[in-house]
Amino acid sequence: MTGLPATVDMFDLRMSDEVKPLFEAVKKFIAEEVEPNTAEFFRLGEGREDRWGYGDGQLELLDSIKAKAKAQGLWNFFLPNAETGEGLSNLDYAYIATELGKNPIASECLNCAAPDTGNMEVLERVGTPEQKAQWLEPLLAGEIRSAYAMTEPDLASSDAKNISCCAVLDGDVWVINGEKYYISGAGDPRCKIMICMVQTNPDGPPHLRQSQILVPTDHPGVEILGPMHVFGKDDAPHGHMHLRFTDCRVPKENMLLGEGRGFEISQVRLGPGRIHHCMRSIGAAERALELMAKRGLTREAFGKRISHLGGNVEMVAKARIEIESMRRMVLTAAKAMDELGNAEARVWVSAVKAMVPIRVCEIVDQAIQVHGATGVSQWTPLADIYTSQRTLRLADGPDEVHWFVVGRAELASWESEGGVDYNPKEQHLNPRETNEAGDGQVFSGP
Repeated sequence: MTGLPATVDMFDLRMSDEVKPLFEAVKKFIAEEVEPNTAEFFRLGEGREDRWGYGDGQLELLDSIKAKAKAQGLWNFFLPNAETGEGLSNLDYAYIATELGKNPIASECLNCAAPDTGNMEVLERVGTPEQKAQWLEPLLAGEIRSAYAMTEPDLASSDAKNISCCAVLDGDVWVINGEKYYISGAGDPRCKIMICMVQTNPDGPPHLRQSQILVPTDHPGVEILGPMHVFGKDDAPHGHMHLRFTDCRVPKENMLLGEGRGFEISQVRLGPGRIHHCMRSIGAAERALELMAKRGLTREAFGKRISHLGGNVEMVAKARIEIESMRRMVLTAAKAMDELGNAEARVWVSAVKAMVPIRVCEIVDQAIQVHGATGVSQWTPLADIYTSQRTLRLADGPDEVHWFVVGRAELASWESEGGVDYNPKEQHLNPRETNEAGDGQVFSGP
């Protein structure tokens, strides 16, 4: 008995045969088009006059890579069973997303970057034809970017129902007031639309108090107060912004799915978003292990390669074992989403969200240690990978929420099987059993 629901077919984690050529094409594209241009992309952004813009030639370079990817059909892999025709199964996409996670711009180059992927999935699943035409189509085309405004500065956002930013219906418009913070991507000048979680019925049942509304970023009443820093960095131009809504009036038609269905939508969005993060995290861990091994094999101390000093060989071994353990858990969670649906697979998603960022942080930390001071410098991506993974332990629900979801499901499964009647004194050994001599004496144990 387990709190993780499963089917017989769920543990067949093989990539489908029809996706194998696509997988190889993605790896080839990253190696030939993305990797050679990554350093140049960031170099072009250095010293730009507008910190919340892009440097001369920076977007042109990125767009040229995106155009090549789109022309080769390496585009929009993340929407399973989409009416628009895009998308692989969650299992097949997991293999590809792992490769995307090895490079900082690869996801965007193939239009598979957060937070756009989650927002596109929401629009595809619950958007009206008009909403899809206005926002989903340019997002699918990679012409604009988006943000998801849920987290608030004055409330514990570990509870998705804990929302104070409010929207009040005034005739044919919703009037929004309140604050949001750590809204990733809202600093990007290409960010044109936000999905905003708001409270619309404060007196209703807890799961029906919230709604989600489409708010253009340049709409009157939307104010960007500034960036929230992550480990001392503002992550410009992407940014994690602090927003204020002041009498922001948006049309009634901007409501997603219907009033009071915000929490329901959040479960549609956050599940795929969480597992996509974990998919990419496997790639980040692979990159960290690669650098750890290369550094250990090319640097010497005390007359030995660093890789062979102390317990470093064991550390490398454990990192590989951890990566393969995480990979199988993520693939299984992805298959669960395919087999059971997102709602039923939520415990699996929480399991990997609780597990993966912590373990990836540990692997990256070890890679940093092998590099010495260079590991925290600008000469390697390790510091950025670490801060990203450490932040992921808070994004889309902190560790504690996901541990709770998995633990609660496990306990509930045993409770339903009579676990509340457990008494080891009476049940472990049958008191009516006799000893081998048949004297009727009860065996008392050691």
